[in-house]
Amino acid sequence: MSRYLNIATTPSVAAAQEHYGSAEQWARIGARGGADETAQSQRLGPAETAFIRGRDGFYLASVSETGWPYVQYRGGPAGFLTTIDSSMLGFADFRGNRQYITTGNVRANDRVSLFLMDYVHRRRLKIYGHMQVIDAEDDAELAKRLTVPGYPARVERLVLIAVEAFDWNCPQHITPRLTQAELARLRTQPT
Repeated sequence: MSRYLNIATTPSVAAAQEHYGSAEQWARIGARGGADETAQSQRLGPAETAFIRGRDGFYLASVSETGWPYVQYRGGPAGFLTTIDSSMLGFADFRGNRQYITTGNVRANDRVSLFLMDYVHRRRLKIYGHMQVIDAEDDAELAKRLTVPGYPARVERLVLIAVEAFDWNCPQHITPRLTQAELARLRTQPT
């Protein structure tokens, strides 16, 4: 079984799988490895790196000290979320609505989950990780590395996410959607 599913499959999840009849399916997947070596080792390979760098946004989940989940959308130009190396992601955190909910949550519990979507090609990548927030003025070299040249947003913080595990998820029920830029490219392609 993949490292991601090992983390996700708690006793309560296993009980639900048993109750709803999918326990045997996941036992078979686990018995044959269920994932390639990259997913088992938690190391991001070329496919994951290209997918991550191609996204112009993702969903980021954290958990509050009172146990409530919080999910937010993080957006920017394609590539603003990048791979530092095969087990570390990073992005420049732009000034937003100034609620700082995720930033506060990870001070108490650094575990996060990222959900990256490619609606056009009906693909998604789920990532578990440990998030660290650094004030931008505290690490000028990292700020330079993570800042997207020419993007007008104000960088307040730098975010590093140590990848714990990831999983490619099935395309079922993903409705293809296009951004304006993707639609424009399709319109200009020769038929």
